[in-house]
Amino acid sequence: QVQLVESGGGLVQAGGSLRLSCAASRSPIFMETMGWFRQAPGKERDFVAAITWSRGSTVYADSVKGRFTISRDNAKNTIYLQMNSLKPEDTAVYYCALGTVNLSRNQDRFNYWGQGTQVTVSA
Repeated sequence: QVQLVESGGGLVQAGGSLRLSCAASRSPIFMETMGWFRQAPGKERDFVAAITWSRGSTVYADSVKGRFTISRDNAKNTIYLQMNSLKPEDTAVYYCALGTVNLSRNQDRFNYWGQGTQVTVSA
């Protein structure tokens, strides 16, 4: 088992920035990937970004590419999501996830989930 704890959500104006953090209760291992997903009100949960723990390879949803950056701190068992140029359509609950998978966008491949953190972007 692994616990994931997100932090860093909040309210920001359009064009602003936020940084989300997700701390894992144990160090991810080779062939594990951590990622961020989000769910807006009334919508399904969507992929945002993912990073492999071993090499730090990344993948992004087209909607956030160039604005969001995912990174990891191996020493802290933590990943981050730096969100810049935020838009009202980025408003959602953001979830951190971990899976034994090699860089996937598919949420079904992620076994562990955090409780989520709210991000609200005002126009």
